[in-house]
Amino acid sequence: MDNFSYNEKTNLSAMVTAQPELLLTLSHFGIPMGFGDKTIKQVCCDYNVNPRFFLLICQVYSNDAYLPSQRTIMSTPMDGLVPYLLRSHDYYLNRRLPHIGQHLEKIASLLPEKAGKAIKRFFNAYVDEVKEHFSHEETIVYPHISCLLNQEKNDNFLISSYLNTHDSLEDKLSDLVQLIFKYLPAGDDDAIDMIFDILQLSHDLRKHSLIEDKILGPYVKQLEKSAKS
Repeated sequence: MDNFSYNEKTNLSAMVTAQPELLLTLSHFGIPMGFGDKTIKQVCCDYNVNPRFFLLICQVYSNDAYLPSQRTIMSTPMDGLVPYLLRSHDYYLNRRLPHIGQHLEKIASLLPEKAGKAIKRFFNAYVDEVKEHFSHEETIVYPHISCLLNQEKNDNFLISSYLNTHDSLEDKLSDLVQLIFKYLPAGDDDAIDMIFDILQLSHDLRKHSLIEDKILGPYVKQLEKSAKS
């Protein structure tokens, strides 16, 4: 069911206040804080973001059940899709994961050596997996989109092959939390912030995957179909 009731005339601050999880999307659009009481259209204009694209992303992000129609996707300007996803990658790799890693180093130092090493090893392996996943997207998937937009054929890759092997990055974060719960000594309240950060990152990565599955996938499939005709 679609309960998204915001439009270009809505004050951005009002939308974010009503749905705080959307605050996380702003950095992915390159929109900093300090927009005052401006409308969504005004803020998008300030930062060269198409407001219709902005609202579509926010709608998918805020409602797991929402599935945009093919017509909606193809009628929405998509110039900002790859830049949005690239900024998301930068946010995860250079801000959120290092922040969690700093927390984790502190917590691991308080645990028995074997447990501390196990947690750090698990986290480091996860970071490597995220880097590999993003690298594949940036070197294979996104250039494929550019080729299609430039009306260049790329018969060596189809988006369906990527979507069929699109692993969920957030699942292993849940495993990490369970690992921390297993070894964390009683009374260690310093771990609360770290666990909250991990769960928040897991939530945001799930939304990131939804955007790829519900917008990027159908959009690129249509581009591929058009390229063949």
